[in-house]
Amino acid sequence: MKTIIKKVNKEHPEADIICQAGDILKKGGLVAFPTETVYGLGANALDEEAAMKTYAAKGRPSDNPLIVHIADMKDLPKIVTEIPEAAKKVAEKYWPGPLTMIFQKSDLVPHGTTGGLDTVAVRMPDHPIARDLILAGGGYISAPSANTSGRPSPTTAQHVEEDLTGKIDMIVDGGPVDIGVESSILDVTVDPPMILRPGAITKEMFEGVVGTVAVDHTLIKPDSKEVPKAPGMKYRHYAPKAQLTVVEGDTDAVVNYINERTAEHVANGMRAGIIATAETMEQYLAGDVKCIGTRADERTIAAGLFGVLREFDSDGVNVIYSEAFQEEGIGSAIMNRLLKAAGHQVIHV
Repeated sequence: MKTIIKKVNKEHPEADIICQAGDILKKGGLVAFPTETVYGLGANALDEEAAMKTYAAKGRPSDNPLIVHIADMKDLPKIVTEIPEAAKKVAEKYWPGPLTMIFQKSDLVPHGTTGGLDTVAVRMPDHPIARDLILAGGGYISAPSANTSGRPSPTTAQHVEEDLTGKIDMIVDGGPVDIGVESSILDVTVDPPMILRPGAITKEMFEGVVGTVAVDHTLIKPDSKEVPKAPGMKYRHYAPKAQLTVVEGDTDAVVNYINERTAEHVANGMRAGIIATAETMEQYLAGDVKCIGTRADERTIAAGLFGVLREFDSDGVNVIYSEAFQEEGIGSAIMNRLLKAAGHQVIHV
């Protein structure tokens, strides 16, 4: 398969390119496109065969549910059986935006899209290209991250190209994304609503709208027969090729530990990668040191995370060490992704 790549103006998407991409989606093809979080791999969410193509292109297990993207609130009642009051309040505040909500699905949505579940994950993105493409493609576009399953999520069209060229019909290049980690997922089929995946919309933000919100900290073991209710709950995600270790503790102790381990690796002829911040960059003495962002604005860290992990793959490092971050606000999303990328390998110093 030849993959078409088209550059598109983010603020004023070219209508002819969007129409071309929309036609591909309507015919059951696959189109990667930017959202404000990461690049998504779009398919017709109401076409079970298109869902199967998505799973095949990504190498994704078919019990890992896909998120259905809409661009208009009036389209929601057609694919869900009930819109709880909490969902209405959250949608009014945070849609369009980096938020996915879990509803009971209607018969319009095939089980192939929902991973066999009677619930459906729905998101309304806040990105001009994404919104135009969803409408051009028929209004209901399933879109997991546009990467090989388990790899760091794509935050540029080039990342998509690395993983999926020759496996999908088209890549719409709208430049780098803004947020850099996937949407928050809120299950509104339970009371109180439960966060299944942290993101840019934080627990504190949800509670400011609907009061108490629970958080699901469980990860389903890969060999479990339990079906994950949302993406990222069961399978290893975001992983670079080298083993990643997260180091927690006082900053000086963390830097000293990483410097010691890096020196050992270098002495043994290995190449170590280090995920540092603007505040600690100059304290590392050896290794492939990359600045992920500044702790003064953790949004920069979220935006840089997946790109840095992919850079280490290109650099051919043997091991990677990362500083840990506070699990508050968007820091919860950062640590969620880091820990999954590390296979929960954490050192406390």
